[in-house]
Amino acid sequence: MQQKTGRPALLQAMIDSFRLPDLRGRILFTLMILVIFRFVAHVPVPGVDVEALGRIFDQNQLLGMLDLFSGGAMRNLSVAAMGVYPYITASIVMQLMVPVIPRLQALSREGEAGRNKINQITHLLMVPLAILQGYGQLILLSRPPFQAISGVGLSGPDLLPTLSMVMSMAAGTVFLVWMGELITDRGIGNGISIIIFGGIVSGLPQQLGSSAVSGGLTSVVALSLFALGLVVLIVFFTEGHRRIPVQYARSMFRGGRMYRQSGSTHIPLRVNTAGMIPLIFAMAVMIFPGTVASYFVGNPGFLGTAADFIQNRMFSPTGYFYWVAYFFLVLGFAFFYTMVVFQQQNLGETLQKQGGFVPGIRPGRPTVEYLNRVITRITWGGAMFLALVAISPFFSQWIANVPPGTMILGSAGLLIIVGVTLDTMKQLEAQLLMRHYEGFIR
Repeated sequence: MQQKTGRPALLQAMIDSFRLPDLRGRILFTLMILVIFRFVAHVPVPGVDVEALGRIFDQNQLLGMLDLFSGGAMRNLSVAAMGVYPYITASIVMQLMVPVIPRLQALSREGEAGRNKINQITHLLMVPLAILQGYGQLILLSRPPFQAISGVGLSGPDLLPTLSMVMSMAAGTVFLVWMGELITDRGIGNGISIIIFGGIVSGLPQQLGSSAVSGGLTSVVALSLFALGLVVLIVFFTEGHRRIPVQYARSMFRGGRMYRQSGSTHIPLRVNTAGMIPLIFAMAVMIFPGTVASYFVGNPGFLGTAADFIQNRMFSPTGYFYWVAYFFLVLGFAFFYTMVVFQQQNLGETLQKQGGFVPGIRPGRPTVEYLNRVITRITWGGAMFLALVAISPFFSQWIANVPPGTMILGSAGLLIIVGVTLDTMKQLEAQLLMRHYEGFIR
């Protein structure tokens, strides 16, 4: 049992976790993988103007969003430039395709074996996506208005250098995913999330430095307090859920006679089921028109004027239209993704097969309709929360006198940091409770 000391509970729990050899090994293994990840993130692809890339990433939101998932590696165009983003894309595609394709839907109902097969398909899908994305990024960076690299093409003398860069970037993605799965198996927490977490945390000092240069020490303090309030809000909604009471009635034979046993439990429906996926979808939609328009800025006539209006007025984070549209897009994607995930869970059919029912609701179709009504109502709270967090950089413009572009990825980054931290703490809590120690979360 835990010894009673004068130390704070969190500090004592951390000390207790390091006293256990196997748990200490898991923590140290996770830290070692993160150190290797940061080294890999600084192994560059040859033939790149790093200074030019740095200037481009400071000005372009699309590249900044991709850099979020690579942990700053794409800014240097390293072998880990794409991070685990192709794997995330493959996972999202598979989640959307499972309810559409009957074969995948059947696999999802086969328990652990079916989930393993879907996971294998996701890994196979990741490889071509990584190759396509790597080549697309090289083409994007080699043409106006960027032109940070040269010698990209699939013909002539550019073929072999291009193939070597694409294959090295794809191999870097596979390597990062492999390291993430090692963390899941031998470390603490979800490995893919830990990799993304490490990349975001490594970029925090640079964000704080940019804020200090833009607005001074006062802005840093105000921004820190604003971020602290956002963290409290994120924790509240991330942990919030609605408990649906469920009762089970089972028949069993004992001594040649039939007895009926009953038990009760609950289904926790999360207020924020979608996580940060709606922010990613909405951000991709919002930055796409501006990115396309950037290719036509400077052209004479109507085309150049329209491109300049789209890039610098409508889809610029300095304008009101951008944030209003971003708010409603996040709202819509939150409902869409929540319903897709909820339909995949198929709770009504699962309850009926297991002999469970919601008190006062008939099994079967009425239960499904009732659960759909509940998830729709509570998703309004989660969707509004995500939408407000998404436009939080807009409010930072007045609170901390910081341009909104400085914190354009702050909302998604905070969601990832808080979510990964809570998940890791819960896993450590479970490990400590199994050994009769008092954990992190009370």
